[in-house]
Order: sequence, then C-alpha cells, then structure tokens
Amino acid sequence: MANMRMDKNPMPEQEPLVRNKNFDEVALGYTAEMAIDEAKRCLHCKRPACVAGCPVNVHIPEFIAKVAEGDFDGAYKIITSTNSLPAICGRVCPQENQCEGKCVRGIKGEPVGIGRLERFVADYHMQEGHKDGPPAVPESNGHKVAVVGSGPAGLTCAGDLARKGYDVTVFEAFHKAGGVLVYGIPEFRLPKAIVAREIAKLEHFGVKIVTDAVIGRAESIDELFEQGFEAVFIGSGAGLPQFLHIPGENLLGVFSANEILTRSNLMKAYLPEYDTPIKLGKRVAIVGGGNVAMDAARTAKRLGADEVYVIYRRSMEELPARKEEVHHAQAEEIIFKLLNNPVEIVGDESGHVTGIKVIKMELGEPDASGRRRPVEVPGSEYVIDVDAVVIAIGTSPNPLILSTTPGLEATKKGGIVADEATGATSRAGVFAGGDAVTGAATVIKAMGAGKVAAAGIVQYIQGK
Repeated sequence: MANMRMDKNPMPEQEPLVRNKNFDEVALGYTAEMAIDEAKRCLHCKRPACVAGCPVNVHIPEFIAKVAEGDFDGAYKIITSTNSLPAICGRVCPQENQCEGKCVRGIKGEPVGIGRLERFVADYHMQEGHKDGPPAVPESNGHKVAVVGSGPAGLTCAGDLARKGYDVTVFEAFHKAGGVLVYGIPEFRLPKAIVAREIAKLEHFGVKIVTDAVIGRAESIDELFEQGFEAVFIGSGAGLPQFLHIPGENLLGVFSANEILTRSNLMKAYLPEYDTPIKLGKRVAIVGGGNVAMDAARTAKRLGADEVYVIYRRSMEELPARKEEVHHAQAEEIIFKLLNNPVEIVGDESGHVTGIKVIKMELGEPDASGRRRPVEVPGSEYVIDVDAVVIAIGTSPNPLILSTTPGLEATKKGGIVADEATGATSRAGVFAGGDAVTGAATVIKAMGAGKVAAAGIVQYIQGK
C-alpha cells in the first residue's frame, strides 16, 4: 500500500553554521529505512510522466519499486541500464524541473524524492557492491572512438559506447578527469571521491582516459582520425567566463566564478599539490543569480569571508538558481542584494577593489509574455564596501576546437552546430553535445546529449 505522506522524508544535513566553515558534503543522505519509506510514496502511475521528464530516461517507477522492497542491488541495475553516473545525478540534477516536476504526488503535496532515492541507491552500491560481482566487460567490436572532454557529456557518451564494445579513449585537457564535475562544482555539493568512483566504473568497461591533452593544441581533430579513430565526440563544455564590461573590472580582486571554484576545488578537495592561495578578504560580492553564483557565494564563505553578498538585478521569484541551493545559501548567512544591478567596481590608488557600485531596480510593466522586466531607479546608486568581486553571470564554449577544425559549423553564440536527434555536426564522423553545443546548461542535459551522440555514433559506424 502506498505511503500517502504529503511531504518528502527530510534530507539529513550538517548544521548551517557548522558547514559554512568546512568543505564536507552538506547533505548526508538517506538511511535504508528512510529510503524504503520514501519509495513507498510512489503511486506507480500507469503512464509515468517522471520518466519522460528525465533526459536520460531512467526507469524511475521500476527502480523505486525495488527500493520499496529493500532490493537496492536490483534498483541499481535498473538505474544504470540508462544512467552511467547515478551518484552524481542524485546530487546535482535539478529534479524539481525534471522528473520530480512531473510527479503527480507534487500536485497536492511534495513529489517523491526521486533524486534522493537515486543517490541512496548509488551510494549503497558504492559501499556494498554488486552481490554477484562486478558487471561483465563486453567483448571488443574493434571500432575506435575518441571523446574530447571528460565532463558529463563525454563520460556518458564514453560509457554508453564502451558497454557496446567500442574502444573508447577520452581526452581531457586538465590534470584529472571529470570536467565541471571536478573543477566546477564544490566539494560540499559533490565530493570528488564520488566522481572518481564513477569514472573508475567506466574504466572497468575499458574506457581509456588521457589527461593533460588539449585537443586543438596538442592534437587536432583531424589527427585523431589519422590515428585510427572512426568517430570523434566533442564534449568540451563551456569554460570561457563572461564578464560585465563595466568600469573597474580590471582591478585586483575581481575574479570569475570559474577561477574561484576551480582553485578552491584544487586547494580543498582534490589536488592539493596544485594549491595556490585565494585571498578574497572579509567582504565579497558575487554578481549573478544562478547555481554557479550560489556555489561561488558559499565557497567564499568557507574561504573565510565574514560577509558575502549575492547581487542580482531581478527579484527572488526570478532567481534562476535551484530553490534548494538558495535555501542552503540563506541558511549559511549569505546576504542577498536583489533588484540591484552593478554599474562600476570601485578601487583604491593601488588598484585593489574597495567596493561595488550598484543601482537599485524595480519591476516595470509586464511585457507581451507577462514578465515584468527590471528597470533602473534614477539616482539610486550606492556603493557596497567589499574586498573582492566574483563575476558569475555565465560561460560560453571555448573557441579552440572550432578554430582548429575545418568544416565545423558554429552557432551565433559560439557553440558547435549539432543535430539534436543524433549529435552529428557538419563534419562527417564528428559529433558534439552538452555545453559545447548549447552553452552552459545542466549536468543531466549534457548527459542526455552524450547518450544521443553515442547512439548517433553507433548508427554512423555501422552504416559505413
């Protein structure tokens, strides 16, 4: 019988004023008893909309049924039949806008905690392992595929191909594999040991990973084909930070969110041998309102800042970050300066940041879509005293591969043009997906693009 409790089982967490001083994971995970109780909230709809809401089409009711029975190993097998990175997805996917957003239990209460259950199952498997041993490695089919980038799109594409017997080599520009999962998402949201274990599973299936390999510099796409690769997937992400283009952005103490997150991950979590100190000072302004802005703000707090401001030109209702991340930030004493827009970064005679000048905004009349756009309030400028400013307003794809690969068509925003149904680009044998195509998006959407491209590559090679 279904558990008709209206709300989810709460996620155990570190206390806010304890966790904002450490980089340990905030969410502690369900116990087996909590997971079983939460799984029994599922109504097992005849037409499960939750599956359609998942970019990688996890068989959600089936795995939840196994959890409700206490068969966590069976649940893991179901999840990983379509999802190569369940421990990661369970932590960072915006389930509220995808699978859980479609759950009928959310109409009159809270949806089933699908993401929390996926995380529990993946973590349980990591601790206990398959009862019947590691999965069998498929026999090689003799076809070689190169994957550029080891972020979520590249790892998903590589995993799907390896499970079909393809000889896959992943080329990663940085020192460690994982892309944004390692360098862009803080340890307190996604422990790097989790990423390393998920990558080790792919290596079990024969995926080879080459690090410190900047494709477009060390080797070109054309040279990969000359080495015998029959197809290439480009999943190089969107790592080029965008800036405000306002006075003062060249002052000492202005950072991109990319730099702060990458350096803090190296320093605190994963590669201490590459540690370079980050001196943000005691008062820090974060410009932006997305998940990256929340990550940067919470990281700044953990790096020793007493006051951290999130400056965003729209209202709380329009804040694009996940509600869970906003809630966590507020609990950790991050200060939100909403309906404020930066107009200048202020510095002293030595060229160091001393403040950020903002102008107050108000919501104007609704436009044709019904959205009320923010407009400036004349004469409302004022300065917030800060020691550092972190820009977190988005990223775009690095142009390196496009500039060194003849025949690749680009979008107006600098992404690679790729077919949504197959991942195929304008170059025969070259496929692309994830942020390298769309610009910065979510981990799960990048994974979905990797799955699509893997299927497209199989079709391409088989049709040669």
